[in-house]
Formats: sequence, structure tokens, C-alpha cells
Amino acid sequence: MPSSHAPSDQVVLPISRPSVRAGSRPTLTDRFLAFDAEHPYVYRALERLTADRLATGASRVGLKALFEDLRWQLPAGVRGLNNNFTALYARKLIGDHPHWASAFELRRRRTL
Repeated sequence: MPSSHAPSDQVVLPISRPSVRAGSRPTLTDRFLAFDAEHPYVYRALERLTADRLATGASRVGLKALFEDLRWQLPAGVRGLNNNFTALYARKLIGDHPHWASAFELRRRRTL
């Protein structure tokens, strides 16, 4: 199965606001924004792990691997580190650190 890499000139928009669908279930973006707001240290830890990987000479970083590393580091009581959030964290990292864009493989989002 071919992998579709994000073109280098692709604009990565930051995830900044929840959806406005009255009466519907929260979208993945809604759940991500709520989790990120409640647990900002998760993003800071992912930033640190990414910087550490790149500093060792890695040219690619997999957010799922970082999530597994992070699960070992977080207190046992922290729940909600959902693998569905990896793509959104990758986009947020690229939004805050555009020079890291080539380290992550992004695919087109099919849902919100």
C-alpha cells in the first residue's frame, strides 16, 4: 500500500477551535482540544521527546512511538492518551515548529 507523504509546500493549519455542530457528539478535534487543554504537559513532553530524537540525528519521528515512550513516563493515573490524537499532535508540533515538518509524515485528514 503506497504511503502518501505530505508535500513540502503543504500548509499545516493549527488545530485551534472546536466544531460548532449543535446537538452532535464531540468530534475527534473536540476531544483532542479538551484533552490538550486539560493535560498541557503531554504536549510539552512530546516536544521534548521530538527534540531529543532529532538531536540524536534521526531524520524521521513517529508520534505513535513517542506516545508509547510517554506512556511509560506518565503517572499511572493519567488516562486518555488516545492513539487517535497522534496526527493532531503531529500537526500541532509542526505548527509550532515548522522546521520539524520534514520529520513527520502527514496524511490528508478524512474527518474532523
